[in-house]
Amino acid sequence: MTAPDGPAEMLRRLQGEPAGDPADVSCPLDDVHAFLGRFVAHPSEHAHVAHTLWVAHTHLMDAWESTPRIAFLSPEPASGKTRALEASELLVPRPVEAVNVTAAYLFRKVGGEDGPPTVLFDEVDTIFGPKAGDHEEIRGLLNAGHRRGAVAGRCVVRGKIIETEEIPAYCAVALAGLGDLPDTILSRCVVIRMRRRGPGERVEAYRRRIVKDEGHALAQRLAAWSRTIVASVTAAWPTMPAGIEDRDSDIWEPLLAVADAAGGTWPERARVSAVTHVTDSKAGTPSLGIRLLADLKDVFSLREVMSSEEVLSTLHDIDEAPWNEIARGKPLNARGLAQRLKQYGVSSRTVRIGATTAKGYRREDLHDAWTRYLPTPAREDVTSVTSDTSAPPSPDAPTPAQESVTWVTRDTSAPTTAGVDDLPQPSQPSGTNGKVHDDVDLAAAQESAAAGDPVTLAQDLKPVARSRGRSRIPKPGNVAGDDRWTS
Repeated sequence: MTAPDGPAEMLRRLQGEPAGDPADVSCPLDDVHAFLGRFVAHPSEHAHVAHTLWVAHTHLMDAWESTPRIAFLSPEPASGKTRALEASELLVPRPVEAVNVTAAYLFRKVGGEDGPPTVLFDEVDTIFGPKAGDHEEIRGLLNAGHRRGAVAGRCVVRGKIIETEEIPAYCAVALAGLGDLPDTILSRCVVIRMRRRGPGERVEAYRRRIVKDEGHALAQRLAAWSRTIVASVTAAWPTMPAGIEDRDSDIWEPLLAVADAAGGTWPERARVSAVTHVTDSKAGTPSLGIRLLADLKDVFSLREVMSSEEVLSTLHDIDEAPWNEIARGKPLNARGLAQRLKQYGVSSRTVRIGATTAKGYRREDLHDAWTRYLPTPAREDVTSVTSDTSAPPSPDAPTPAQESVTWVTRDTSAPTTAGVDDLPQPSQPSGTNGKVHDDVDLAAAQESAAAGDPVTLAQDLKPVARSRGRSRIPKPGNVAGDDRWTS
């Protein structure tokens, strides 16, 4: 016969905390990470780490100024989104599984006396999708509730008296749905793009009745550990990798604070995850305004001044661009272009082109908008933000300033390296089908190899790079740190 619960255990149950060993205050992040990985096929390890940290942060809601949403999205059903919410439900405090709920129910749950719940909102595409209908109040809650102190104002009628009431809206939220979400939500989310499992991907079958005790025990360990670190994470100011700032910093600050408190490999893993997700978010589908600015940057790449007519003609000719049918199937016109650019502080003006004048735009007028709204290339972002978390480069690694000779080949295998003795000599052709390329400076190549510089040889050579100051097309093998170069 099961012994009755003691007063402490009864209090935890009333407060919505799962049963477990309250004396265990060790960091359970590794175990939470393993538990989630048993049932959820995350698209990457970075997503797996972010999911683990998000679950842990829900136990420290009093410590944060802002709570990040986590969104499991996919283009098709059966991609593991609901399973991610189901596995999370066992680990978070006061879970509320929301599917087709009313706004009044959700507001009362969030503003309840037991403390902020963790809302697990499945099928969120019914709230934000094209068939969403009238869900403005729920959308308002999800938009505003990320910030501590956020409230939802309501009028309450008591008899003949109308009173105002403010309902707290601050709570942790996980979302799952098909398609995408509005930018106002996505910009406050850690977005995990789920996908159907491949033939070689296996996860454990999820049966709540079988794993709930194990999940609840983990949740209790998370709660106990959280109580020991709440003071430190409340005062923490985690160091952000370069390039993560503003709203991205708001999203990742709680997750990095949890990782720093856990110690071990978690701080580095968390920052790599942050870098990856922020870079991916910048590489996502831009708004039409951002797309217009980016296309205009290409249009003006070699021009300082262009007439509106010429700008529009060039925009219409861009492959896969929307400008040919942007206005109800009709192409973008001068008035539409001016209206779209006006919101970025860019206006058309009378410009001189040769001997004529016309309405148009100057490159210098667009420069400020390009600087403010267009992200830097994704690869540059990754390089800049990962520099804080990666090991220093080897002193023996080749640098971009070093001379090297590289050829491109139709053979797709990885390039091999050769020393000076392996270089083809003019009298002994090698790897060139019996011919020596006249325009390959072998003497210079031998000098570079003797100095320790890498030289790549391949079958059916086609020279595209030169040493000694001639034109060069840099290839991936020329980049410092490329692990294909070996000594």
